[in-house]
Amino acid sequence: MAHSGRRGLSRVWHAFGYSWRGLREAFRHEAAFRQELALAVVLLPLAMVLGQDGVERALLAGSVLLTLVVELLNSAVEAAIDRFGDGHHPLSARAKDIASAAVLVSFLLAALVWGLVLL
Repeated sequence: MAHSGRRGLSRVWHAFGYSWRGLREAFRHEAAFRQELALAVVLLPLAMVLGQDGVERALLAGSVLLTLVVELLNSAVEAAIDRFGDGHHPLSARAKDIASAAVLVSFLLAALVWGLVLL
């Protein structure tokens, strides 16, 4: 986005608004994000109960939140690529596949963290 000239709290307030709009758009248009958010709604409270101390709770919760972050980035990559049309292009397919692989790796990390902390 071009430089808006906003500074201080005004810039922060507007940035928060853009971020909130991004979350709403992801929820509205991305089924995978809604599914992962539903999983997070279950796992985040469990992380607080199952973690023995602050570090364990942070690891459990952080690994879940990381999957949401990566899914948001994946959705952004897909939206940007789809803007250019429906035609198949090898670089577009590669970018989408790599972004999707990042989501998979974040899930594997979350599974590893939960397994190591809880077992």
